[in-house]
Amino acid sequence: MITVVGTGTGGPVPQDVLAGAALVVGGRRHLEAAGLPEGVERVVLGPLAPALDVVAEYMGKDLPVVVLASGDPGFFGIVRVLAERFGAGRLDVRPGVSSVATAFARLGLPWDDATVVSAHGRDLRTAVNVCRARPKVAVLTGPGSGPAELGAALAGHDRVLVVASALGDPERERVERVTPAEAAARDWGTAVSVVLCLDEDRALGAVRTVAGLPAHPGRWALDESGFAHRDSMITKFEVRALALARLGPRPGDLVWDVGAGSGSVAVECARLGAAVVAVEKAPDGVERIRANARAHGVDVRVLHGAAPKALAGLSGPHDDPDAVFVGGGGRELPAIVAACARRARRSVVVAMAALDRVPAAREALTGAGFRCDGVLLQSSRLAPLPGDVTRLAATNPVFLLWGVRPTASSEGVSE
Repeated sequence: MITVVGTGTGGPVPQDVLAGAALVVGGRRHLEAAGLPEGVERVVLGPLAPALDVVAEYMGKDLPVVVLASGDPGFFGIVRVLAERFGAGRLDVRPGVSSVATAFARLGLPWDDATVVSAHGRDLRTAVNVCRARPKVAVLTGPGSGPAELGAALAGHDRVLVVASALGDPERERVERVTPAEAAARDWGTAVSVVLCLDEDRALGAVRTVAGLPAHPGRWALDESGFAHRDSMITKFEVRALALARLGPRPGDLVWDVGAGSGSVAVECARLGAAVVAVEKAPDGVERIRANARAHGVDVRVLHGAAPKALAGLSGPHDDPDAVFVGGGGRELPAIVAACARRARRSVVVAMAALDRVPAAREALTGAGFRCDGVLLQSSRLAPLPGDVTRLAATNPVFLLWGVRPTASSEGVSE
């Protein structure tokens, strides 16, 4: 049997568990704090594979093993690895209080509406994009993915970072509120337990029934009346429906909406959980996008400028988009599509009313190595006539072109 004990932010390790152990495995600080009995074999956790091999030797001899871990070892912890290797039925898990629960408790905040994302041993970009999109996020950090790196990636976003270090240690515990810029400027050492990323105006949140991520929107491809727009200059819902299907926005993704206009595509992508940047050259359009984002309760970062030149402002290490929607461009369209294709990790979708622009846009996508496809969308909507009768009113045809990077799987490239 392997007894897995959560420690760190919870109570002390039960001495009766340690007394019967033939082998104790854990981080150096856990082993030093546990007060191990004389003569018990110990393995300091570093690379997991060698430690698991030693555990397997003891299990093969039917000798009891204790594994020490931080907080709740079933929450982004070692329980998963042990269960995969030895089977869940051979584990006796005794969880402590997780660092996430402890950090929110220190702030007096509930966390049933928080999104928890791990950057420990993982690419930081998923955590960054979740923090950009959601008002209450807990990030489990690791080497190279700590508060400084997270703060640098969130520059310009209206967020507060709460850095919780050495949680559960009465002498070293610290919980500090900092701006992203302040976090980026500091060396935080190795004692960070968790980082909370908060939009403090929305940190309390509403009463929830389902924990974690918000429920998937019940509707998308919303009617144009759900957005403020100018002179019907908005991507129609039929076009938006197919564009969303090809963009595939989801939590952890970054989507650009270039030539955003009213921002209807940007808002819809944000409602589906993605972080979104809307690029718009018209000042009144910028304000309209912000108003539409507020009306739908989502975060959309708006970049004022004309593409492709404005895209140079999105040059950070975590600014490359997973998917791009291009809804404008005029004569600059081929250059805009080419610039987006160079940066997009997964897909680029282009909507065009002028069919003579299709060949150049397609060439820009194929020239960047994308697999390209497209469709001409023509729809007629029901419209009332006098006398309680109905006719079909045709909408303007739109050509939708999309390119998919061959290296991107059908499920995308983010984790």
